[in-house]
Amino acid sequence: MMILRRTAPLAVLLATLLPPAVTAPAHAADTASCRTTPSAPLDAEQARLSDVRTTALVERAGFGDFVRRFPAALCSVRTPAEAGPLLDGWGEALWQAAVRRAQGQRPGGDLPAGDDRPLYWARLAMTTALARWEPGFPVDRPALRSRFEDASRGLADNAFQTPAGVRHVFVSGFDPFGLDAELRRANPSGSAALQLNGRRITLADGSRAEVRAVVLPVRYADFDAGIVERAFAPRLAGDSGSGSADVITTISQGYPGIFTLEAWAGRARSADPYPDNTGSLSGGTREHPVTAPGLGPGAEFIRTTLPTDAATGSVGSPYPVLLNTAVTEIPAGATGPVDREDGPTPGSRAVEGGGGGYLSNEVAYRSNRLRGELAPRLPGGHLHTPVLTGLPADPGLLTGPEFERNEAAITAEVRAVLEHTSVRP
Repeated sequence: MMILRRTAPLAVLLATLLPPAVTAPAHAADTASCRTTPSAPLDAEQARLSDVRTTALVERAGFGDFVRRFPAALCSVRTPAEAGPLLDGWGEALWQAAVRRAQGQRPGGDLPAGDDRPLYWARLAMTTALARWEPGFPVDRPALRSRFEDASRGLADNAFQTPAGVRHVFVSGFDPFGLDAELRRANPSGSAALQLNGRRITLADGSRAEVRAVVLPVRYADFDAGIVERAFAPRLAGDSGSGSADVITTISQGYPGIFTLEAWAGRARSADPYPDNTGSLSGGTREHPVTAPGLGPGAEFIRTTLPTDAATGSVGSPYPVLLNTAVTEIPAGATGPVDREDGPTPGSRAVEGGGGGYLSNEVAYRSNRLRGELAPRLPGGHLHTPVLTGLPADPGLLTGPEFERNEAAITAEVRAVLEHTSVRP
C-alpha cells in the first residue's frame, strides 16, 4: 500500500469555501459548555464505522481533517440559531471538496480521484459526531442532520450557472450499498455524479451543456421525508433561463456487464427482504407491494421520455447500452404478480419497474412524477450502470487496478450516454 499524504489544513479549504462567519466564529474557543456522549445511540449505517477500513478510506482521500475538526466546530456553537448555518457550511464544504477531488482539482491521498467512498464515510463520521454532541441548549438534532446531509449531497447552492441556450442537465447518483456483504463497495453512479457536477460538456449534436448533480442516500426514511423532491423541485421550477433543468436523469448501479435505460418506473416498493443501508425494510414484497408513505398522486407506471434510441444506437463500448422494457405488475382483476417484457397492461398495479422495486426504481418514479407535475415537457428517465467489480480478493486492500479501471470505464460511459440522451429534441 502507498504511503498516505497529508492535505492542506481544513482551515485553508474552509476559508475558500465558506463565509468567514462560519469558518471562524469569534467565540470558537468558548467550548466549556460543550460535551460529547460516546455512548449516544448510532444507527446501523453509522455503526459500520467501527471497521478501521472506513477510517482508511477517509484518510487516504485527504478528508481526515473534516472528521477531526468537526467536533470542535460544533462546540463553537453557542445558540440554536448558530447551529443550522454551521451545519450548512460544513456540509457544503465537504461536498465541494469531494467534487473538486473527483475532478482532479484537489489532490490528496492515494485513492483514485473518482472514488465516491471517501465522501460517504466522511459524511457518516461527521453525522456520528453530531449524534454525540451535547450542547448546553436544546437542539433539533434530526433537523440539523437533515441540513448537513442535504448540503453534503449537493442539494444546497448547486444551481445552474450558465444562461439559457446552454443545455441544463440534472442528474442524481447514489451512495454505496450492500455494505454488510462487502464493506469496500463503491457506487459508480455516485462517482459519476461527483465527476460531472458543474462540468460543461459537449453533447452529441455539438451543443453545449452544464451538468449539476446530487448523491442520494440508500435509506427509505430519507425518501419518505422527501429528499428526492427537495433535490429535484428547484431544478424543475421555472424556465431554463432561471436556472432550471432542461433534462433530468436519475442514475444507479444495476445489472452485471450492461447499461440499461429503464423504459418504466413503477409506483410500488417490493424489494423485501433486501434492506436499505440502515437495515430497514420497505414493507413491500412482490406478492404484496406497497406505496411509499406520503407519495403524491400519480400513475402506477411512468414511462421514460428520454430519447433512448440516441444512446442505445450510438453508445456501446465497453458496455452495451440496452433499453429495458420489462416490468412486474398485478394485472387488472388478478391478485398475483406477473413479469412482462413489453411494459404494463391497462389497469394493472405496479410491483416493479424496470429498475425493480427498490430505491433506484423509486428515485426514477418520484423525480418523474414531480417532472410531470412541474415541467411535463422536460425529458426524464433512469439509467442503470453495470455493477462495479474488481475489488482485490484480500479484504485489507481497499482498491486495485481492475477495480479502478472498471470504475473509470463505467463513469466515462455514463457521460457518453448523457451526451446522447440530453440533446435538444
